[in-house]
Amino acid sequence: MNGRTKISMAVIRRLPKYHRYLKDLLDRDIKRISSKELSDIIGFTASQIRQDLNNFGGFGQQGYGYNVEELYYEIGKILGLDKTYNTIIVGAGNLGQALANYTNFDKSGFHVKALFDINPKVFGIKIRDIEIKDMDYVGPFIKENDIDIAILCTNKDSAQEVAEILVSNGIKAIWNFAPTDLRVPDDVVVENVHLVESLLTLTYLYRSDE
Repeated sequence: MNGRTKISMAVIRRLPKYHRYLKDLLDRDIKRISSKELSDIIGFTASQIRQDLNNFGGFGQQGYGYNVEELYYEIGKILGLDKTYNTIIVGAGNLGQALANYTNFDKSGFHVKALFDINPKVFGIKIRDIEIKDMDYVGPFIKENDIDIAILCTNKDSAQEVAEILVSNGIKAIWNFAPTDLRVPDDVVVENVHLVESLLTLTYLYRSDE
């Protein structure tokens, strides 16, 4: 990970939030901002913001603060947004189709090249010009189209088997929406999005306020 392995996941998970708020500032034509002003907007302490950014070299100047455009660009580079990523979605049910319809993926450099499913009734259907294809052809498609990332939207029972197929065909990054934890080799990264777990966290927080 090019020297970033010692950086905590907590810091890494805050970076996208910095990036999103900095984009809002750019859209409002704000040129520079102090860590205190950024703190008031984002909700992290000014000290936390400075510590987070110092993990990557620090970008502020004393008495000036941060150049918003420069910081937005540099955090984007840290997050890998200076590149584009060829992506497939596996599982063309309601969730898979909804993700295919999400236009912000393209704006962020994630280009969905195809959806894959095992249901013959959906083969050939297009979602925003993205065709649903037979899962039997996922391996050749990955290789022929230099696919970087797979978005997994299958059910729990088939998720592990599908993940193994993806990995055996060269996929090194999986965004997993299936309600199970995947077992993958050490050189494959998985980001789990467990929707029900997130919802249960919400209900806990809601109940604790009663």
